[in-house]
Amino acid sequence: NVLFIDQSPIGKTARSNPVTYLKVFDLIRNLLATTPEAKAMGYTPGMFSLNVDGGRCPVCKGLGFEVIDMMFMDDIHITCDACDGKKYRAEILEVRYKKKNVFEILSMTVAESMDFFVSYPNIRRPLAILREVGLDYIQLGQSANSLSGGESQRLKIAKEFNNTKQQATLYILDEPTTVLHFREVHLLLKILNRLVEAGGSV
Repeated sequence: NVLFIDQSPIGKTARSNPVTYLKVFDLIRNLLATTPEAKAMGYTPGMFSLNVDGGRCPVCKGLGFEVIDMMFMDDIHITCDACDGKKYRAEILEVRYKKKNVFEILSMTVAESMDFFVSYPNIRRPLAILREVGLDYIQLGQSANSLSGGESQRLKIAKEFNNTKQQATLYILDEPTTVLHFREVHLLLKILNRLVEAGGSV
């Protein structure tokens, strides 16, 4: 394989975020659906999705804001009145795992989530790689549109560790250290070396 890892955004919509990109949100939704409250209400994992109707706010369609078209100026984003920016219906937010609802889970940083999901290695492992590439400060549900080019690129690199084809892959990166702090450059080099050690080429 040949893979070009650039700094383009990871998702096409504001609903895309680090956990949907890494396919971790599916596991988190399954976890929420197994709680006593969710079972009592008959909620499926799909009720915690932002991409389909059901649990998401019907007014803002899970965005948390409404977009006002200003014609010749930039669009204005106003916090959704119906859900107060929480993206979900009120009854969905009543479902809690370890005292946190889905909105509060998505508001946690990667660093905070490491302890929260300590019993779930399938969720914790991809998040641990985000910490290793220096993205421990981003929120799990942070909109893909708000990530910088460097953050998006490091997120794509982190996703490669969920991929089993590293041995036969040539990774091409275009100026990956641009605008990174020296600490972040150090972390990036460590993770690139791990790709090489796994049998890939950079």
